[in-house]
Amino acid sequence: MKASQHNLEQYLKSLIDDSELEHQLPAILQCFTHLRLQKNDFFVEEGNVCKYFCYINSGVLQHAITVQGEEKTTYLGLKNSSTSALNSFMQSVPSRKNIKAISDCDLWIIKSEDFSTLLKNNRAFKAFYYKLIEKQIYRIDDYRIDLLTLSPEERYHKLLENEPNLLQEVPLHYLASFLGISNRHMSRIRKNTK
Repeated sequence: MKASQHNLEQYLKSLIDDSELEHQLPAILQCFTHLRLQKNDFFVEEGNVCKYFCYINSGVLQHAITVQGEEKTTYLGLKNSSTSALNSFMQSVPSRKNIKAISDCDLWIIKSEDFSTLLKNNRAFKAFYYKLIEKQIYRIDDYRIDLLTLSPEERYHKLLENEPNLLQEVPLHYLASFLGISNRHMSRIRKNTK
């Protein structure tokens, strides 16, 4: 096993959470290959089919769409998480969003053919995928409820509480867009928080 695959292995184990399936991990790990993206490189561009699912070993991937000429951040893929333009990746259809490195990224990627084969033939990978999707649904649900029920200030404070490292890792305008707050309002909130 490659040294830097250790984090990926630990991540898989944490989601699989079944010691009886651990013997299937080597078959999963051998399907992943290493990819480095430099800041501003695209993981996938809108209109292209997303070829990979990835584990983020380090760095931040921004999911974004363009609305009336303005870029809107829809998700931030952080270190020790996985991401893809999932509909595009699973259905081989053009992506409706861009996924871009907003810092240098160290990724472990898997191609759709290998991903599909593992889902069909590897119980550990199937358990991983089920748990991952379940966690993402919970996150999306919480995020949507927060957008509807919390003020911009409350959303910012919740982010500070749950993900304090984001302020060091992600430029402020991406965080503002992700939280649904204008840059100007975000600056005021930060100024009043100090």
